Amino acid sequence: MHFRLHGRLVESRLPGRCLEGNALGDPAERDVLVYLPPGHDEGTRRYPTVMLLPGFAATHRSMVAWSPWKRSTVEVFDDQIARGETAPAILVMPDATTRFGGSQFLDSPATGNYQSYLVDEVVPHVDATFRTIAEASGRGVAGRSSGGFGALRLATDRPGTFAAIGAHAADASFDVTMRPMLTHAAIAIGRAGGLEAFARRVVDGGPRDAMEFDAIFTLAASCAYAPDGDAPYPHCALPFDVRTGRIDEGAFARWRAHDPLERIAVSHEALRSLRYAIVDAGDRDEHGLQLAAREVAEALRAANVEVEHDEFEGGHRGTAWRYALTLPKLVAALTPEGAAP
Repeated sequence: MHFRLHGRLVESRLPGRCLEGNALGDPAERDVLVYLPPGHDEGTRRYPTVMLLPGFAATHRSMVAWSPWKRSTVEVFDDQIARGETAPAILVMPDATTRFGGSQFLDSPATGNYQSYLVDEVVPHVDATFRTIAEASGRGVAGRSSGGFGALRLATDRPGTFAAIGAHAADASFDVTMRPMLTHAAIAIGRAGGLEAFARRVVDGGPRDAMEFDAIFTLAASCAYAPDGDAPYPHCALPFDVRTGRIDEGAFARWRAHDPLERIAVSHEALRSLRYAIVDAGDRDEHGLQLAAREVAEALRAANVEVEHDEFEGGHRGTAWRYALTLPKLVAALTPEGAAP
């Protein structure tokens, strides 16, 4: 069954000037999907916006993916608006993926300037094209897994852009959550004949098993966290020795510098513009991201951010249903009191 929207979807194509000439040769011109709530095209009301960032190896279209059995994230939100369960809002779904499965929504010479693309191109485009509340107080950003990491980093790195964030099973506390997968990554990359051989082969058909999935995530993360222009393709430093699997402390220190916990600790001033944060994870998350979420919530509270922290029953995957609970709360934090319909 196809569920009919009460609002509508708009697809725009942006030139992606920030992404031109990226080292991977990925397209600079990108599509942006925008959900407009019912009533957007009538009257003069302005609406808050929430940017949705997908997890690693997912795309912006995952938020609107059609299923014969259940509503997508956008369809659920649209239905909540129609039932009066949430204030209306604009949802923004940008394309920030790479040939390796994800950019971590950061600027990197090994992948491209994806954080700049989101803030300097996508946000102005949406504000200029639709009836948004065109200031930080009317903007939120949310995502799961790598998308949650991206939301946290946008809050610390780009103050004054967003006032509310949703960090769902967000990558953080790298010493706890990342180290276990690096052993699998070392095995898969070694089996492929080394990093360059793996990077060139894996983009043809994607990872073949769970170990290769850990390896391609490690590859994408290394490009984002530890770019190395002097290294052969793919121009990054792995955080371990491929032969032994032992941690390369120098390279892993570069990863650690990107850990949201590290960034929050030195970004209290930047976080003054953040009004509200939702931080959650499943209590059986396979990567231990519920452990990271506890620390992230504490760190944000120490920065005087209002935080709602939740640990729900479940693992890392299949948690898109959380948006039905969290999007209305993010929108409420962004909606001016007494806004007229």
